[in-house]
Amino acid sequence: MIASWRIGAATVTALSEYYGPVHVPDRLFPDLDRAVLREHRDLLEGRFWYEAIDRLVISVTLWIVTLAGRTILIDTGIGNGKTRRTPRANMMNTVVPDWLAAAGAAPDQVTDVVMTHLHADHVGWNTVRDGDHWVPTFPGATYHVPRADFEHWAEIDRRGEAVDGGSFRDSVLPVVEAGLVRWTQAGDRVADTLDAVSARGHTPGQLAMWLRSEGRAAVFCGDILHHPVHVLRPEWNSVVDVEPDHAAATRQAFLAEVADRDVLVAPCHFAPPHAAFVRREADGYVFDPIGNGTALPAHARPAQGASARKDLSASEKAI
Repeated sequence: MIASWRIGAATVTALSEYYGPVHVPDRLFPDLDRAVLREHRDLLEGRFWYEAIDRLVISVTLWIVTLAGRTILIDTGIGNGKTRRTPRANMMNTVVPDWLAAAGAAPDQVTDVVMTHLHADHVGWNTVRDGDHWVPTFPGATYHVPRADFEHWAEIDRRGEAVDGGSFRDSVLPVVEAGLVRWTQAGDRVADTLDAVSARGHTPGQLAMWLRSEGRAAVFCGDILHHPVHVLRPEWNSVVDVEPDHAAATRQAFLAEVADRDVLVAPCHFAPPHAAFVRREADGYVFDPIGNGTALPAHARPAQGASARKDLSASEKAI
């Protein structure tokens, strides 16, 4: 799936490398209570959770921002031909390069590659195989790498421990060695377009990237939110959160910041339409998916949100 929205003068595009009902709920979220899934069945079932097989739907999404002559790729998925511990991610063979070209982000068009963090499913298309070597997929681009995350995984690599099945060596080090990296940290202006904000927890150096244009805003939040149930129950950590206490605190603060502000929230693992607004409800939050023309539950459609969604939907372009 490739779909785009306008955020002010910017075009934001979601490109899904793959998605499907693949995760057992309480394996991804050890504290999960299935009663919460059943309570929100009208919002989740058939889109984000398949009750009959008890699987959560997970996407691997690459984000593209075009603005002011820049084409920015945010997080680069799993990649092809890479050895990974997870069977569904191991030695993939997709046509993502063709899809990127269709979305206006072919290797010679991308000016910047931005990483929110360095897990294997966010760095894979940084590189492609050339004979016996991994080389940058986007040789003309600047790769913006969170320094704190790099230092964390580099230390693990120095101890001789494979990082995420080898992703640090096949997808991160080659772009560093090619001299294409610009280090990023919280407070930076990234690619003259995005504002980097600390999102520590899922990994030690994770950054959220904020896009603001003409009074509109979107935030590329990496894995602050791993699945829509994280909006419903932000206290549930995922099994892949490296720093659980920080992860839960970051989610709570993030949801409080974006709720009811018509900020387009763009995680990397939400099923289509991949993006959502966050709304306050009672003592918590709900998510309000946008852009796929499906009627939304009444409790996720306050009047303020409806007008904002109409504005986005009117400018949406399916590619």
